[in-house]
Formats: sequence, C-alpha cells, structure tokens
Amino acid sequence: MSRRTVIVVDDHEAFRRQASRLLTAAGYDVVGEAPDGASAVRLANELRPDAVMLDVGLPDSSGFEVADALGAGPEVLLVSSDEDAGELARERERAFLWKGALSTDALARALGAA
Repeated sequence: MSRRTVIVVDDHEAFRRQASRLLTAAGYDVVGEAPDGASAVRLANELRPDAVMLDVGLPDSSGFEVADALGAGPEVLLVSSDEDAGELARERERAFLWKGALSTDALARALGAA
C-alpha cells in the first residue's frame, strides 16, 4: 500500500517545515510545498497529490479561493491560526485544523475526515 501524498501550502517557511515533519511522521509523503495560492494550484496540477494542507490566509488569495480552484481533485485540509476561520470552513463543508492544535494525531484525524 502506497503512502498518501500531500502538498503543504503556507506563506511561513517555518510552519511548512513543521507541518511537513508532522505529516511524514503520521505516514504521509509530502511531495511539495508552496508559499502562495498561485504556486499551490500549479504544483497541485503538476503533482496530483491526494491531499493539500492549505493555509486560509495566503499573500495572494484566500485558502478558500485556492480550494475552489483545485476543484474535486485533492482532498483539502484548511489550516489557520485564527480559530474563527474554522466556522467558515465548516459552513463551506471543508475540513479544518487550528494551527495551535497541530500534531501528528490531529493531522491524521483531520486528513482522514477531509
């Protein structure tokens, strides 16, 4: 059985590195990272990951806009340091994880529900 592939999208490099380490520890294969929405869409179209971990607040667009642009392709897990973004994610029927709760177990649960 092959590991599920994931792209991590966040404008903070330190967060991308931390998330990538946790995802790898949770059994996922991180195949790419992107700092903004435009790069995320290009990378997702090129690599065709199983899932995208996507920050809600990106410098060039919102994570919600990027999720819409990705269409029905990869599963999307929205993340934010703003817990209130979770309500908007739920209204849009998107999986959400608050960055403050980021852990290997939380990622595995959230991506399993995405």
